[in-house]
Amino acid sequence: MGHYDGVILRRLLVLVLAGTLAAACGGDARDPTGASPRGSAAGCDARGEDFAGDVELARCLTERFWARRFQASGSTYAPISDFVAYNGEDGPDCGREPSVPNNAFYCPSGHFIAYDAAWLEGMYDRMGDGAVYLVIPHEFGHAVQAQLVNDFRFSVQRELQADCYAGATLSGLIQEQALQADEGDGAELLANLEAAGDPTDAWWAPDAHGTAAQRQASFAKGFGQGVGAC
Repeated sequence: MGHYDGVILRRLLVLVLAGTLAAACGGDARDPTGASPRGSAAGCDARGEDFAGDVELARCLTERFWARRFQASGSTYAPISDFVAYNGEDGPDCGREPSVPNNAFYCPSGHFIAYDAAWLEGMYDRMGDGAVYLVIPHEFGHAVQAQLVNDFRFSVQRELQADCYAGATLSGLIQEQALQADEGDGAELLANLEAAGDPTDAWWAPDAHGTAAQRQASFAKGFGQGVGAC
């Protein structure tokens, strides 16, 4: 991904995100009823006006995005079997592994997604709604991976592709005017990714997700170039 220092890389990513956001939302994105496009998308009744509404909207729009992508490629997307909110240690098991606090995950054995609601809402309150529109599309990225032929040697490869898928999803939803980008969203998204980055580049670790710079770069790649770049 090149040998940029942190400041230069961050500036490049802000330019990529800001340029795409401006191109996608250059006009009035309201629907004929006058409603805001956030929550007015066909088939998605949730209103993205608070945490619960943004969570449900992100879930609905992301699945709709992937269903359309699969259909366009001649395949059929399999919706997740469940979308589970939990708190702390009361989450569902995945196979024989218990869920853990402060986490969101895709469970391949049950084909479901679960998230610690208090943890996610805390990020939402501190860092804005970008937290929801990163975390949920990222986990759906893993659900998509489970339906494709992917052979990852290292965890970090799987996680960075899911970040790329999340970027492509969000960009696609903005371009089709299912979501509306607001001023400052690019910086907010990058801040969320920075907070979620690994402290060191231990790419061989079984739970590695990528450093802040790697995660930002993967997200920006998908955001700027689409699913095919992931």
